[in-house]
Amino acid sequence: MSVLSALVWGAAGWLAVAAPLAVVLLVLLAWGYRRAGASSGVRALAVSLKIVAIVILALCLLEPLLTSNRARPGANLFIILADNSQSMTLRDQGADQTRAQQVRALLPAEAKWLVNLRQVFDLRQYAFDTQLKPFAAADDLIFDGGASNLGATLDRIARRYQGRPLAGVLLMTDGSATDAVAVTRFLEQAKASANGAARIPPIYPVLLGSENAANDVSVGQVSVTQTSFEDAPVTVTAQVTTRGYKGHPLVANLLDESGKTVEKQTITAEADGMPISVRFRVRPEQPGVSFYRVAIAPEGKAAAAPPTTQDARKAKSDEATLANNSRLVAVDRGRGPYRVLYVSGRPNWEFKFLQRSLQHDQQVQLLGLLRIAKREPKFSFLGHGGGRGDGDANPLFRGFDPAEKDAVEQYDQPVIVRLGTLDEHELRGGFPKTAEELFRYHAVVLDDLEAEFFTQDQMQLLKEFVRQRGGGLLMLGGQESFKNGKYERTPIGDMLPVYLDQVAQLPPDARFRMQLTREGMLEPWVRLRSDEDAERKRLSAMPVFETVNPIRGIRPGATVLATAQIEGGANVPALVEQRFGQGRVGALLVGDLWRWGLRRPADGEFDMEKSWRQTIRRLVADVPERVGLMIAPSDHAEDQEGTLKLTVAVRDAAHAPLDNAAVTVRVTGPDGKSVDLTAEPSARESGMYEAAYVPRQPGAYRVQAMVAAADGSEVGNAATGWTSDPAAEEFRDLKPNRALLEQLAGATGGQTVEAAKIEPFVATLPTRHAQITEPHIRPAWHQPWVFALATVCLCAEWGLRRWKGMP
Repeated sequence: MSVLSALVWGAAGWLAVAAPLAVVLLVLLAWGYRRAGASSGVRALAVSLKIVAIVILALCLLEPLLTSNRARPGANLFIILADNSQSMTLRDQGADQTRAQQVRALLPAEAKWLVNLRQVFDLRQYAFDTQLKPFAAADDLIFDGGASNLGATLDRIARRYQGRPLAGVLLMTDGSATDAVAVTRFLEQAKASANGAARIPPIYPVLLGSENAANDVSVGQVSVTQTSFEDAPVTVTAQVTTRGYKGHPLVANLLDESGKTVEKQTITAEADGMPISVRFRVRPEQPGVSFYRVAIAPEGKAAAAPPTTQDARKAKSDEATLANNSRLVAVDRGRGPYRVLYVSGRPNWEFKFLQRSLQHDQQVQLLGLLRIAKREPKFSFLGHGGGRGDGDANPLFRGFDPAEKDAVEQYDQPVIVRLGTLDEHELRGGFPKTAEELFRYHAVVLDDLEAEFFTQDQMQLLKEFVRQRGGGLLMLGGQESFKNGKYERTPIGDMLPVYLDQVAQLPPDARFRMQLTREGMLEPWVRLRSDEDAERKRLSAMPVFETVNPIRGIRPGATVLATAQIEGGANVPALVEQRFGQGRVGALLVGDLWRWGLRRPADGEFDMEKSWRQTIRRLVADVPERVGLMIAPSDHAEDQEGTLKLTVAVRDAAHAPLDNAAVTVRVTGPDGKSVDLTAEPSARESGMYEAAYVPRQPGAYRVQAMVAAADGSEVGNAATGWTSDPAAEEFRDLKPNRALLEQLAGATGGQTVEAAKIEPFVATLPTRHAQITEPHIRPAWHQPWVFALATVCLCAEWGLRRWKGMP
């Protein structure tokens, strides 16, 4: 709103007098200067000065008035919003006061700008951190909040005063927001407000703090990556930022839950403000959820468990704060056991080496289904020619269509050996025939087995096992696999990452050497060494292979991870992988991989065993269970900031969504106390159940979901965990976030304010964005500067005449 809205004349009737009088005076002025002896330039200047004085005095007779609209006293609301979080206790480099002291210095009850603001607006004062609460005086601000929920606070203010005459919000903060998602959501709402949606009040941030932040070492984002790489299945990556420690060595420690150092590194800060990535590789000793702490400190200072928030604020250190020197992170390795079904058409070396590789892995259970004899004729009647009857069929059943193999007792059942089963009933009928039987496994390995071993229903079931259940499937290159096993145009062949029709012809006496592609070198589960040179040296020491299943090519979306190089010739795919539905399918085309196992070293680890373990873990790594548990920030606007949504996915024995289940979620906090929550069915997706939880304490949280079916039978359970580290997030960056504050001001129609200029800024607020206004009239002529200007012009004209000797 403009300060000057209109100019009106209070005594317009005097125009009839003022105009002739001004004309007469101007005529006399021109007549008098006509006879002056000075130069034309001097005369023009003197005339101009006197004309200005005469016009000003003539206009004063008309009483010009300035009219504007300004806020009606007491009719509009105005909010002062003060940051009460711990980051306000920081003292910037070279500053005499902390940010908190700057806020207190601005908010004494007798401050002139505050008094003027109360005279015009209905003033409300709030402090915010994790919650929003009113305060009466500056002494009520204690700056002990564990987080700065800036976005949630502004959203709550906008919704609370929606439809009321809110003139604006004076925001006193350093811009260190710990709820970036909520801030982004609020900015989007502000942009929608500018386009005609619900009105967002203008925000006026008061810029506090300095760009010259104090010395500090901060642990920023910490991420966890889990792979099938056996030497380091979990990689913890931390982003470290320093200020004031350029060129200084820093000690980085990874601590377990007991405070024991798992790994230690020394890094050097190359430049202030430049993030440094620190990677720890760790093998959790126990399955399930584990918690680790990343702690960084300058060399010579202990980098152990963090002090309490209060201790961190009082600690004597070269750093601005110790609260951001460490972060807690959760690592969920799953609980297992993962069950892998190996199906082979004959006993072979591959199963021997695979079983030996996994025998000490407590997380993987290998079950074998080995056919040791094919189907044989049930009867052997002699025909007239001394041979058997019609082919190999039982002569008692002659006349049946040979295509109807299930209707003709051509063969008896094959002889199958079961290995590693839980009891005598498991796999008693051979390969599973129902989803309830097959879906209890996590992966299936097929080796040296023709497609006719399976019925059409079993092959379709195996396809659903991968597509819907999300299981893993690996086909090995036995002599009756792939093309030789007649898998083309079958449901199993449709899943494979290679084409089996019109296969390429390979030289009959070809010999092959294994090589990894670039994609294979980048996959931790494929390689066995930590660097490329060592990996190539290992590959060169592998034996030469003589059997590779030929293919026409790979399917779109598949990845070739290893090739078999024909000696003196081209490369052909040896290991190919692709996603299929929810699961993963691999093809190992080398048929005599067992040759690798014949070269067992005298000492040290056997590479083949390590390779098999990593391959199997790859197959089962992403296979979902019947009960899945996910944790994410709540996306409901009405939920309190910091609320977590605990989502439980429940599937039946066929891995279809299960409704009408009873789901209980048990959350155990850092203090060891547990609370049970009832998860309600989701309104958006079948088989999903949701519960909300608000963590109140910093530390490690464990959560377990227990599910029962409608008939009371147990479906399963799942467990995971998360960490709450608000202090580390609050002090992640010590520099004031002025860019965010300017963005808030621009999106809402406000402006940023320097703390030293708050008094003149407040004087302009009554004429800005107030919704309830009243006219305000000010006489423009009854101002000291008006008469002073006229007097100056007359005195200047008189002095010019005396100087030049004009009459």
